[in-house]
Amino acid sequence: MLGVVQRIVNDRARAEDIVHDAFIKIWSGAASFDATRGSARGWMFTVARHLALNSVRNRAREVSMDDDSDSDSHVQTTLEGWQEMGDAFDWRVNPGRVYTCLEQLEPVRRNCIFHAYVDGYSHQQIAQKLGAPLGTVKAWIKRSLASLRECIG
Repeated sequence: MLGVVQRIVNDRARAEDIVHDAFIKIWSGAASFDATRGSARGWMFTVARHLALNSVRNRAREVSMDDDSDSDSHVQTTLEGWQEMGDAFDWRVNPGRVYTCLEQLEPVRRNCIFHAYVDGYSHQQIAQKLGAPLGTVKAWIKRSLASLRECIG
């Protein structure tokens, strides 16, 4: 298993961490294994492979910072530009508008929005929490955001 993960991530130490995480996930999710869908070994390798691929994806999103002074001056210039920019939203002028628009949503749809943007849940997690189909939750969130955009806009 370590060899497979190491080939994916190209880093021995990271591969060891991923395999460790895989074994924890396998141990805690052993009850979800279904022998009719394949062998235990195949399932275990699939868990490890998915964790390795997620690690590679997450690494690709990271931004590396150079120690160059040019980079530092660019970052400083950017930050100064952001500080000069005014608030793009005038929510302080009429804060009740946001609340009014949220109140117009059905409670279940409003909860989906809060779970996604306040709690940081994924669509899958929201669907599991509400016991609703994933597609339905995605549609609720999309339509609710459109309604909020129209109401606030």
